[in-house]
Amino acid sequence: MQAIKGKKVLLAVCGSIAAYKAAYIVRLLIKSGAEVRCILTKDATNFIAPLTLATLSKNDCLVEFTNANKTNWTNHVDVALWADVMLIAPASANTIAKMAHGICDNLLLATYLSAKCKVFVAPAMDVDMWHHPSTQNNISLLKSYQNEVIQVNHGELASGLIGEGRLEEPENIVAILNQYFENFTTKPISILNNKKILITAGPTYEPIDPVRFIGNHSSGKMGIALAKQASARGAKVTLVLGPSTIAVDDATINLISVQTAAEMYKACSDNFATQDVCIFAAAVADYKVQEVADEKIKKSSNNLEIALTKNVDIALEFGKIKKNNQISVGFALETQNLEQYAKEKLQKKNFDFVVLNSPKDKGAAFKHNTNKITILDKYNNLTNFELKDKTEVANDILNYLEKMYEA
Repeated sequence: MQAIKGKKVLLAVCGSIAAYKAAYIVRLLIKSGAEVRCILTKDATNFIAPLTLATLSKNDCLVEFTNANKTNWTNHVDVALWADVMLIAPASANTIAKMAHGICDNLLLATYLSAKCKVFVAPAMDVDMWHHPSTQNNISLLKSYQNEVIQVNHGELASGLIGEGRLEEPENIVAILNQYFENFTTKPISILNNKKILITAGPTYEPIDPVRFIGNHSSGKMGIALAKQASARGAKVTLVLGPSTIAVDDATINLISVQTAAEMYKACSDNFATQDVCIFAAAVADYKVQEVADEKIKKSSNNLEIALTKNVDIALEFGKIKKNNQISVGFALETQNLEQYAKEKLQKKNFDFVVLNSPKDKGAAFKHNTNKITILDKYNNLTNFELKDKTEVANDILNYLEKMYEA
């Protein structure tokens, strides 16, 4: 992460159980070469000690307007002007509400209201608090003030509930900041600028009855990261996304939401002919139920047999009609004979290159925020990459795509 090196990051921490992750954020920022200063609310000190963040950041950690002896005060304006970027992580519902309505009753909020730099907000709270209309309205207000709101994660929360509200992982937060600074770096216009790119992502859900389905563990993270990074390079992106809990908060992306393989195939069929590039990153179910029950299937015996029939192989069908001026990219998730299966898929589906990964690699494939890939192209070149954040993996794939155009 070179873009963030030397940048001044002001990390503001609110009172949330996720405050402990601030230590990881500081560590990753320092490791990336950034300069870090921290501000905590009083409530945040109940979850993480200011001394911890001061030690990791190598700068005093600020909590109050004045020091303990009331002999000096913290100039919140100077602190705000020092920063190249302000990151509020975790941002509690309370602080988000105050930010949205201009309430200024602590050092963090005074600094926020004085900031001239870009402000990133990474919320963290329980699922019902996150979905409450007042919180969502406050989030909308923050966005209208040109703040960047980092999407919350879905998972188990401190309350024991499962849902949206988890703080985005520290690695992803730092990657987002790095990408922000990369956008300021002068670089030549990408060859992908104005290219039309179709990307499939996420799983497909094949219904058994009105309440059950056949699916898989794909979250759509990899495909969504590809869509966002391709759009950042100026591409005109159409994202066909299966069921996913991840929000695609990029208005430049043409999002088509689908459920089943048949719906995904239809959406691709409607767009394929006009595309310059097609990236098939979705984990499409191989089979669907032959006869979907109209009513919920009731438990009647120890065994239940369901007849399955093959789904259309989306990438295979479009490989048959791909034009010479189109580039097609496939994904291969394998657990054995990885290179052999990737070569077979490359030829059978007429791909220009295949992105190969395996769930056996620690931190790779489904559900993870990281991935470890190997790219095999039609010229039989094999390129291995290290385990990286999926945003960085997306950029590795797009860099390879640009090289295909240059070849």
